[in-house]
Amino acid sequence: MPQLARSPVDAADIGIAYVDVQHLMRLELLARDLTFLPRQKHRSILAGQHSSRVRGRGLNFEEIRHYLPGDDIRTIDWHVTLRTGEPHVRAYTEEKDRPAFLVVDQSMSMFFGSQRSLKSVVAAEFASIGAWMAFRGGDRVGAVVFNDTDIEHVKPHRSRNRLHQIFGVISRFNQSLTAGSAPVEPTATLNRALEEVLRLAFHDCLVCIASDFAHADDRTLRLLRNIAAHNDIVAALVFDPLAQKLPGSGRVVVSQGELQVELDLNARTVHEPLSDLFNARLKTVAELLRHSGVPMLAFTTAESVRDQLSRQLGHIAVPTAARA
Repeated sequence: MPQLARSPVDAADIGIAYVDVQHLMRLELLARDLTFLPRQKHRSILAGQHSSRVRGRGLNFEEIRHYLPGDDIRTIDWHVTLRTGEPHVRAYTEEKDRPAFLVVDQSMSMFFGSQRSLKSVVAAEFASIGAWMAFRGGDRVGAVVFNDTDIEHVKPHRSRNRLHQIFGVISRFNQSLTAGSAPVEPTATLNRALEEVLRLAFHDCLVCIASDFAHADDRTLRLLRNIAAHNDIVAALVFDPLAQKLPGSGRVVVSQGELQVELDLNARTVHEPLSDLFNARLKTVAELLRHSGVPMLAFTTAESVRDQLSRQLGHIAVPTAARA
């Protein structure tokens, strides 16, 4: 799959090319008032088959709702049932923390951005804000960070030192990306990272994946479904505006493996096929995520990650899981 390559022209328009630990630590302020837990359950990104809240006969009363098939009959509220003529149950939230895993893609396909920042920076910032959200919610936080060749994981723990460690790994992977890096062939590192998540997040975890999913395939779909079977999972699809609409003029560099070619967008015979190619790839990835049944958030490199996250939380419908 061809990729738009970074060039000196791109770099001139980019505000944020790299992140460091201090930058990611400061994002704690941006995580205030943000939560993956539903404020309005039917509109939450985690509402649906795998709720973000652990249901049961726990400590905290949560709500009275209509009886659903499979509900424990011991939770039926007979007073409300008799008054309304329809069966209602009392739902509770258990007082327990859970591990949160941030899965962060720092592969070469992420080292591109035409406006505010690079895709690799967006992924790092989303993961860091997500880490602070989980930490502030009382959860343990771990991470799986990967590039085209390496995968590194940090076990979940609830402490600022652990967040500092996680941000150190993200920063190290992020700063290892350079325009002069040797070209790499498409790899299955994304799938290997998801396999690592499947091994670590075996039950009742929150898994947040930040990637452009450039190398996603049918194996990716199966892994996402397997992870989602026993965990809450959110996919942050990172993209650049050029993937939606190429500029009407100028020149871009397109790379596929070791070969690179500079193309003139002024030529209609070049512009239209190239625009269709990248737009189709973005739609293919989005469709794959929808079929996985995983809630998806889309993040552009052109805007603040915090602004986009705030806007999307609680305002996205969960796609119906497509079971194989």
